[in-house]
Amino acid sequence: KFTRSQNDNGETVLLSPEIKSQIPWNQLIVSWNADAPPGTFLKIEAAAIFSDHQTKFYTLGIWSLDNKTFPRTSVRGQKDADGNVDTDTLIVNQLANAAQIRVTLGGTNGALPALKFIGVSFSNTKVPTATRPPNRAAWGKIITTPEHSQHGYPNEKGWCSPTSLSMVLSRWAEILQRPEMNLTVPEVATKVYDNGFAGTGNWPFNTAFAGSFSGMRSYVTRFDDLSEVEDWIAAGIPVILSARWDWLQPGRPPANEGHLIVCIGFTENGDVVINDPATRLEKGESVRHIYKREDAIHSWTKSHNAVYLVFPADAKIPKNGYGHW
Repeated sequence: KFTRSQNDNGETVLLSPEIKSQIPWNQLIVSWNADAPPGTFLKIEAAAIFSDHQTKFYTLGIWSLDNKTFPRTSVRGQKDADGNVDTDTLIVNQLANAAQIRVTLGGTNGALPALKFIGVSFSNTKVPTATRPPNRAAWGKIITTPEHSQHGYPNEKGWCSPTSLSMVLSRWAEILQRPEMNLTVPEVATKVYDNGFAGTGNWPFNTAFAGSFSGMRSYVTRFDDLSEVEDWIAAGIPVILSARWDWLQPGRPPANEGHLIVCIGFTENGDVVINDPATRLEKGESVRHIYKREDAIHSWTKSHNAVYLVFPADAKIPKNGYGHW
C-alpha cells in the first residue's frame, strides 16, 4: 500500500501509509533487503506521528552495495525539538503511536534497486521488558557455526559486527551450498562500512548486506527475553546479539561500547553458548565461550535486547508470539 511517485531526479519514491504501532514508542529502527546492482542506492527515511503532529522525515541511511558510486552513510546533525537519529535509530522525545516510512530508489543510467523487504521495529525503552518462561527445548542444543575472530587484521577497528555476520553467513553458505556467502571478515567489513559513522557497527547496514543475497532475509529487531533467542536456537537458527563485552564476564576491564556476538546454543542448564569475535587467537583463546545466563541477559540490556536475524527467506522460523519478527 505504499504510494509510488518520481522525484525531480528521476528516482522512484515509495511512501508508506501511516503505520500504527501496537505500543507507544520512543525508538524506531528500519531494516531493508534489496537486490541492488552496482550503481544503485536506497535512501531510507522515517517520520514519527504523535497525537498532535507529525515530525519531519529523518534520514536513517543512504545505502548501496556500491560504496564508490554512492557512498554508504548514516547522516549526522538531524536533531530538532522532536528527536534525533543516533546513527541508525530514530529516537523521539515523546511517545509516538505511529510512523511513516519513505524509501527512495535511485541509480545511474536508469538502474534502480529492487526492494525485497522492509521491516520496522518499534520500542519503548522506558518500559522494562517482559520476562518469559525459558524454552528448554534449546537447552543442550549447539548449532555448529564457523568461528572467526575480529582481531589480527591490519585495518581492524571495532569489527565485531561484520565478524559476527561473517560467521552466520558462512554457516548458511555451507548449508545452502552458496559459496558466494562464505566471505572473510575484511570482505564483510568492507560491505557494511558506514562512511558517516566511520565504522562497521551500523545495525541495518549489516542486515541489509546479508539480505542482499538472493533468497536471504535479514533484519534488526528487539526481543523481550532470552527465551525468544531460545526459540530461534530450537529452530536451528543462530542469533546475533548486541551486548556489552565487559558485562558478559564480570571482572573484565570496563568497555562501554556495544559489542556483537553470535548465540549458537545453550548448555544443559541454560547458560549461553556464544561465538565471540573479541577473541585473541594468538593467545590461544577459543572463539566459543560459555557465559552465565544472568550475565548474558544483563549485557544484552545495553542495546535494549537488539538482535540481527539472518536466515533463508523460506526457512521455517519460530512462532511469532509477541510481534517481534
